[in-house]
Amino acid sequence: MKRGIPILAGLLFAGTSLFASSVMAQSKLGFISLDRILRDAAPAQRAQKRIEAEFSKRDQDLLRMSEQLKKMQDALEKNAVTMSETERTRRQREFNDLNRDFERKQREFREDLSTRRNEELSAVVERANRAIRQIAEAEKFDVIFQNDQVVWASPRIDLTDRIIKSLEDSSAAK
Repeated sequence: MKRGIPILAGLLFAGTSLFASSVMAQSKLGFISLDRILRDAAPAQRAQKRIEAEFSKRDQDLLRMSEQLKKMQDALEKNAVTMSETERTRRQREFNDLNRDFERKQREFREDLSTRRNEELSAVVERANRAIRQIAEAEKFDVIFQNDQVVWASPRIDLTDRIIKSLEDSSAAK
């Protein structure tokens, strides 16, 4: 009787494994790389260009402000010994005020840039998800995985290029 339990468990395991593999063999799987879509798809590239154009002036202003701070710091260090205490204190205060303003503007810039990027790219992701759903329903896929949840995927089931092409075709039609 004790010998029968391991045999029965082995048969049960083998039967379950055969059932699971037959179900998997009948399933149609796909894979997409969202990173590639957000990097290579025409709508994502256009969104990136819009963001760059929108933020380029502020980026240049921050760069100029950074250079001004560097010059002020160099001048303060160079001339500190020859300045009066009052002059040195005044220039140090000016430098600190400008530095605080720079840090605030830089923080606001990063926050605004991040918000705009999320807005623009979420629209691309939404369009990509619609394209994925259309392909999945038309071709009767059971599951489509996204890259951050997959360790490895065969190029045979990679649908990324088809999604990118679908996004380009739909944007060309608009």
